Amino acid sequence: MVTIRRGQRLKSVATTEIQPNPENPRLIFRQEEMESLMRSIDSYGIQVPLTVYHEGDNYYLIDGERRWRCARKLNLATVPVLVQAKPTELENLVLMYNIHALREQWDYYTIASKLERVIDLYERENGSKPNEITLSELTGLTRGAIRRCQLLLDLPDRFKVMLMEELNKPKSQQRLSEDLFIEMEKSLKAVTRRIPEYNDRIEDIRDTLVDKFQNNVISAVTDFRQLSKIATAVEGLGIAQNTARRALDQIFDPGKKVSIRQAYSDTVEFEYGEKKASRYVTSLISFLEDVSSEDKVEDLDNELLQELESLYVKLQKLLRH
Repeated sequence: MVTIRRGQRLKSVATTEIQPNPENPRLIFRQEEMESLMRSIDSYGIQVPLTVYHEGDNYYLIDGERRWRCARKLNLATVPVLVQAKPTELENLVLMYNIHALREQWDYYTIASKLERVIDLYERENGSKPNEITLSELTGLTRGAIRRCQLLLDLPDRFKVMLMEELNKPKSQQRLSEDLFIEMEKSLKAVTRRIPEYNDRIEDIRDTLVDKFQNNVISAVTDFRQLSKIATAVEGLGIAQNTARRALDQIFDPGKKVSIRQAYSDTVEFEYGEKKASRYVTSLISFLEDVSSEDKVEDLDNELLQELESLYVKLQKLLRH
């Protein structure tokens, strides 16, 4: 059932009278997705009307470009549309963001492509730039999504071109994904915050990391989180900066097939494990003190008691060394 809101009217419009919206953030129309939608429309028709506004001799899309493209390929003479008043430029963008935020997840690069335009239009209308909270309320995006978009916007142009080429492929065939660039940029920010001299080499470092990923030296997108941990260990775990720098230099050296995992294992993995174990021990001690003070020893599960006995034996051996 179609809900017609105040100021809208439902009608049929010739597909030739409809134009795409020049402000539409959507950049990618994947072939397999379009074919699936086209089969559905061919079998059942357009179940959800397109949303448009009227200007001059044409109607301009606010929502429904994929349905309109499919209708044209199927040679449909008309399509059902909801006609509403022409929005302002900012209303136009904000409306499209919110429509798609409720219905489907756009690619982050699609979201990012028009986010700067939203910020610029908001500033023009309100005299100040929107903060993250305002931008989130306007677009329906989470603040985390906005930060991820900003990382993609800050990428060098050569990577944006690579990313667009990948986004045009089916999801299953994408390797240089948005997640790759987002994780890489987050890790490099962590590195340069703690060891600023890497800023001077950042462009070459990016190229090396992408090349190592393409050649499977870096085997997973999540490995970049270990890169952040190497840099963070300089302060958090007391690892000497020289130790961290030597590990990072090996990762950033295009002539060495040193992976992030290998460098992480060789430098800080044990210290992070030690810190994690310390937290567990503190929690265990607190638990045992509570049990002892409240006389609940008899209520302990037999399996837990056996594990504690095993731990006791191992601790004795460890302490003897």
